[in-house]
Amino acid sequence: MASITDNAETARKIIEDIVLSSEENVLKGQFKDEPAWDRPVVGFCRGDDHIFETFKEVVSEHHWSPPDIFRKSFPDNEVAPEDLSVISWILPQISKTKDDNARENRLPAERWVRSRIFGEIFNDLLRKEMVKALTDLGYSAVAPVISEGWSRVDSKKYVFASKWSERHIAHACGLGTFGLCDGLITSVGKAVRFGSVVVNMKLPQAHRGFETYYDNCPFLKDGKCGVCIERCPAGAISEKGHNKRLCKDYINNVVTPYVKEVWGLEGEIGCGLCQTGVPCESQIPGRSYSK
Repeated sequence: MASITDNAETARKIIEDIVLSSEENVLKGQFKDEPAWDRPVVGFCRGDDHIFETFKEVVSEHHWSPPDIFRKSFPDNEVAPEDLSVISWILPQISKTKDDNARENRLPAERWVRSRIFGEIFNDLLRKEMVKALTDLGYSAVAPVISEGWSRVDSKKYVFASKWSERHIAHACGLGTFGLCDGLITSVGKAVRFGSVVVNMKLPQAHRGFETYYDNCPFLKDGKCGVCIERCPAGAISEKGHNKRLCKDYINNVVTPYVKEVWGLEGEIGCGLCQTGVPCESQIPGRSYSK
């Protein structure tokens, strides 16, 4: 039987190989030869970690724990929570995409839009390929965000929420903490996307080298920075935090029509201006950028 360390290395290698070799990891269109995502970063967490129960308070009462989604997906497979693990990955934006978007001050750059649309299509493919690879190794695995029953939900406390928040899962796996604009600030910054799977494989418990949800954000920690406030064209970020309704209205009413008219692109879109042109774009502020 493989050791926990061997299992972790296997999982990392599967994800890295898919991201770096797949012909689907591209921006398409005039940028068809450019990758959507840079080298991934991977983290793990045990399925019985207490942090998952806190997400029913800080995300939504409907948020799944790893045992919740595993039982829904494999009702005949009785597995103890401590025998489950979560694998979470970060997909960093490539430098050209970040540079393009950092130059904008009202609407997203085309590379950014394409990474959000086609890059997330690839992320779904990665989820499926990861599940298949783990299944081929003899495990039962599920990618919650593309599983039956996953949805976004209304939240009285947090306006919009999710039954499985990839950002919070990444946080649980020790990959980062939240910033003023609600983005997760990771070792490779905030200009990223996330994905995850739950599997009945023994993997390392996360080492979360932070004390709060906000340790990596200079503004929330020490009252410094706040550049993302200035970067938001919708006025949806303030010293009080991120106004999700203002943000969504701007995306729906300004960004989405613009993207369709100018580039003929449709799909789930974001502007990403608060993730670029900021000190946490590619690193934790005060620390060196590392891939």
